[in-house]
Amino acid sequence: MKPFGENQAGASKEDIVADRSFKPTVGETEHTVASIGFHVVERILLLLVALMTICGAATEIYQIYQTRSINLADILLMFLYTEVIGMVNVFYTGKGATFIYPIFIAITALARLIVLQSKDMAPENIVFEASAILLLAVAAMAMTRLSRSTG
Repeated sequence: MKPFGENQAGASKEDIVADRSFKPTVGETEHTVASIGFHVVERILLLLVALMTICGAATEIYQIYQTRSINLADILLMFLYTEVIGMVNVFYTGKGATFIYPIFIAITALARLIVLQSKDMAPENIVFEASAILLLAVAAMAMTRLSRSTG
């Protein structure tokens, strides 16, 4: 089949769009511009995530300073902020395993949830959340070992 825009032997646009095997061609310039554009948008969003995380951490530190008390939930929240910054760093520099950081963030978030709500939660829910942490930890370990063996 010819690229879109070339004579399709009398076929209408609707016929070409309905044809599932049709694959539009993209020029090298268009591909380069799109690639650069998406790269710039990605970097801007990563910077925005980093700034929002730093603002959240600063707000939490200020709150700790005002109350003059630190509890386990505050420490776990600081770990969450640290892991988000680490994930942004890995995405920005391209060094490291980017897929591991969201798993670490999920583990820390679940641990924080258990710490904060364990008094009000049914025991089976705590077991479910602890099982989720175990499953995430096994997944992180498996992914780390797999990435080391393949690359």
